[in-house]
Amino acid sequence: MPYTHLLVPSDGSDLSMAAVRHAVALAAALGARITFFHAQASVPVQVVGLGEMLDASTMDALMSASHKDVERILEEALAVAKEAGVSADAERVMSDLPHQAIVEAAKRLGCDLILMASHGRRGLVGLLIGSETQRVLIQSSCPVLVYR
Repeated sequence: MPYTHLLVPSDGSDLSMAAVRHAVALAAALGARITFFHAQASVPVQVVGLGEMLDASTMDALMSASHKDVERILEEALAVAKEAGVSADAERVMSDLPHQAIVEAAKRLGCDLILMASHGRRGLVGLLIGSETQRVLIQSSCPVLVYR
């Protein structure tokens, strides 16, 4: 069965961007389209537990910076697709459960394949988030291609 609509979540990490390039090459070969996807946390993970130490303006600035980062990630992915002549769009949602948002987006958008990196950002952020890819693999009703 040829795939026609790929959902490609990206967090902007190097491996995630490599997965974007792989997804674009696959979509080009299959004549498929892509929806790039990012689930943005309602509070940047780096500040979890610091709530009372941050004033509202600092939190607003952090959220604004996070929003700009997400837009940059999605714009980079769209540029890769455009350069390859692959039809693509992008979607960003607010969700503290990225794996759930990814699975729901695949269903809602009618995607027949999720292609994502085996792991994303490292360090404390990665430790706090855990393996979103593993959770998607467990919960998705459509095939998931994991890029390593």
